Amino acid sequence: MTPALELRDAVVHRAGRPVLDHVGLAAARGELLGVVGANGAGKTTLLRAALGLAALDAGQALLGGRPVRELSEAERAALCAYLPQERRVGWNLPAWRVASLGAFDRPPAVAREMAYAALARVGLAGLESRGVLDMSGGERARALLARLLVSGAPLLVADEPAAGLDPDAQLLALDLFREEATRGAAVVMTLHDLGLAARACDRLVVLHGGRVVADGLPAEALRPEVLAQAFGLEGALQASPHGPVLAAGRRPSGRP
Repeated sequence: MTPALELRDAVVHRAGRPVLDHVGLAAARGELLGVVGANGAGKTTLLRAALGLAALDAGQALLGGRPVRELSEAERAALCAYLPQERRVGWNLPAWRVASLGAFDRPPAVAREMAYAALARVGLAGLESRGVLDMSGGERARALLARLLVSGAPLLVADEPAAGLDPDAQLLALDLFREEATRGAAVVMTLHDLGLAARACDRLVVLHGGRVVADGLPAEALRPEVLAQAFGLEGALQASPHGPVLAAGRRPSGRP
């Protein structure tokens, strides 16, 4: 089956140095793929390059098997939806209207109905008419997550979707992404919390210095030597009744 998203030998330079260094990655429909790495490892650049939002210096990015550079904006929007790390909103629109932007191609009444349903999914039922700038940061993050869910796109890409959420909301967001993968979407997300990543994702790609240093099941991708190389940590994933947890501390030498 054609991957929903694919990077082939991708290279991106910034200020004369490689931010992505010959990176290959593919995400399949029905898969929840996590991209992890220390700050500056290249995670956000990887997502942006894969979606055609950051130019490649070499290599190729494909959505649904088609080169991103050949897609119109409308074609790209039909293939994927993107939740960036920044949670900036320019106007104090009602939450339902922000969420409805994910259904830009639907009649207004249908888009509003879809927005209400998505806001209920993210725990904002009853707050549909509240302005997003009058919300807490966590509530605003949920409203933007609802916008992503409304799209129903075959590929959902989220950059740090758990950031700024309380623990219960983090788990809710990851459960919702699992539901989207179950319906057949490819879900690709970056996460800083390695325990959450191991618990939520089918597969993890670990970046270090712009390169992929591990790609596999969470227990394989976060084996002790990878934790040491990519994060400067000593430790390992351990089983718990609620899924894997990370038992680790800083190495005496600090981060790599």
